[in-house]
Amino acid sequence: MTPAPDRRTVLKQAALSAGLGGWPLASAGTANAAAAAAASTPLPDTPMTPDEGRERLLECLGGPWPEAGPLSVALRETRQMPGYRIESLTYEAEPGDAVPALLLIPDGVDASHPAPAVAVWHQHNGEYHLGKSEPAGLAGNPEHHTGAALARLGYVVLCPDALCFEERQDATGKLKGGNYERFEFLRQVVDGRSMAWKNILDMRRAIDCLVSRPEVKADRIGCYGHSMGSTHAWLVGPFEPRLRAVVGNCCLPTYSAIHEHRLLHCFPNFVPGWLRYGDTPEIAALIAPRALHLNLGETDGGSPIEHARAGIERIAAAYARAGVPDQFTHFIEPATGHVLSEAMWERVQATFDRHLRG
Repeated sequence: MTPAPDRRTVLKQAALSAGLGGWPLASAGTANAAAAAAASTPLPDTPMTPDEGRERLLECLGGPWPEAGPLSVALRETRQMPGYRIESLTYEAEPGDAVPALLLIPDGVDASHPAPAVAVWHQHNGEYHLGKSEPAGLAGNPEHHTGAALARLGYVVLCPDALCFEERQDATGKLKGGNYERFEFLRQVVDGRSMAWKNILDMRRAIDCLVSRPEVKADRIGCYGHSMGSTHAWLVGPFEPRLRAVVGNCCLPTYSAIHEHRLLHCFPNFVPGWLRYGDTPEIAALIAPRALHLNLGETDGGSPIEHARAGIERIAAAYARAGVPDQFTHFIEPATGHVLSEAMWERVQATFDRHLRG
């Protein structure tokens, strides 16, 4: 049996298939000098206020969100599972852009007995055929059947497809996998936006969908994601005050680390112009004063730990300045890579227990 490629290999292959590997290389001296300059870009001496930070971030992402239209929810199928049912449905992120999603509702939860809810953002891993079905427990790696696990714990769970994954691949069939992702990324760029802008818009509509459900306690909603899903979690957090708790697992790649280590990362990580104001930890810090928990693996090559540790310190400092130091927690597991370990999962559950049930 051929061993599965590791995450960095998968991302490199995706980037090459998208045409990112065919440009002529600059000289080694020029490239090294550019990387050193990028990695050493100083952060602003005076931290922005949270409101200023969110305003600058929205400008970098691509500008104001459009006026929200009707969700136009359409139920497609219902399937009973042990302890919960799955509703396959769609809702509109933008007019004509229907997002396929799976809603998991625990047995005994209804309008008379509502429950807390968690939106689960799926990973990337170069697996464009997977999206919502993996966290919903219907496909993929059982380690990441997290939506199903949360439903068994009594949470209402929404698992949507991110753009370019599972049912949101190229409808024409012309562009496959990473090529279609690159196309969508560049399409946003020429419209003056970023892939992150579109992802955040879609996730905010997912929270709209949860809030609209009578089975959900609208003031008890959180979100969770692994890998790219973690990036999605700390991207949407600053713009979604209805999220009481944001949890990310194994993804805090800083631009300093990306530049120093020549990392090929998921498109949503790249926010044009944001390096003038901060790095990715400064985005995550804008979730304060609401709860944020981050898990990291010490040997995860996608989030080099020396840079991630420095970022964790800056997030903690931002939460301290906001007067809520206990609302930010983190866990770095020694000798652990890009996984959802038992210890990490215990902390995910504990965070939701504390902030959505407590």
